[in-house]
Amino acid sequence: MIESDLLDPYERLVAIEVLGRRVEVPERNRLLRCFQFLSLETISYGDFCWNGDCTNCQFWYHEAGQDEEQDRTALSCRFDVREGLVVTRLSPHIRIEGINKGNDE
Repeated sequence: MIESDLLDPYERLVAIEVLGRRVEVPERNRLLRCFQFLSLETISYGDFCWNGDCTNCQFWYHEAGQDEEQDRTALSCRFDVREGLVVTRLSPHIRIEGINKGNDE
């Protein structure tokens, strides 16, 4: 079991897709924390309330085997990550180094 001050305890990384890129993130964590795992600085200093009030962490997703026509929205600060998750769109407030930050600059 891996413990961290930022993340909930986890034993392994799970594969998800974010904007067409496959990444591995800690299981049993909120998606916003997983984004922070991928891009510590941009998420840590981002404009997020971390409790669902601001909606700055909204994202669009579907499950593996579905397509974008079946996308739903959720708040990443309240959404538990799960293997096979496909994130198709992010709020402009979410900047992940190597995924959307820097790709369009």
